Amino acid sequence: MRSLESRHRPPQAVSGDVIVVLGGGATADTPNVHGQGHLTGFAANRLLTAVQLQRLINVPIIVSGGQVFASSGKEAEIARHILLGLGVPDDKIIVEGQSLNTTDNAKFTKEILDERGFTRPILVTSAFHMERAVRQFAKFGTAVTPYPTDYQTNTRLIFEWNQLWPRADAFYNTQLAVKEYLGLMAVRWF
Repeated sequence: MRSLESRHRPPQAVSGDVIVVLGGGATADTPNVHGQGHLTGFAANRLLTAVQLQRLINVPIIVSGGQVFASSGKEAEIARHILLGLGVPDDKIIVEGQSLNTTDNAKFTKEILDERGFTRPILVTSAFHMERAVRQFAKFGTAVTPYPTDYQTNTRLIFEWNQLWPRADAFYNTQLAVKEYLGLMAVRWF
């Protein structure tokens, strides 16, 4: 996981004309303070970083993510309700709700960028997912400033004896890393 997460670092000075935050999962009908549906941990961490950046540089946020499964929520709409509840002005939120995967995120976001004249997008996604996302956006002719977040590992190796015990989170992180490496190999075709 660390090898994926170390490929990009957040820039020291952030500048751009729009923030693009990718979805990462949602529930459809769970009660929320501002409506129904919750973002999963990955998606929530991404959105939190997008809000922090928006407050720092005061540019719009494009939330990208559709309803991937029947049991998942419409990610971009759920994110929009959360952003409004956190005080982000409605005119600073752009919803891209068609995407079902990272390829779609890049394709449909590119259409919004072109339509609205944005040329310097800041891409926010999980650090382990950033390399594949950057490549997908490049495939559609979009150069992005990567702003990775939602790290699953520390940036430096910290060994503790309990790491030698079998743990569910270690298996899960391995699955995530394998998925990303397979996705990196498939970027040229999908």
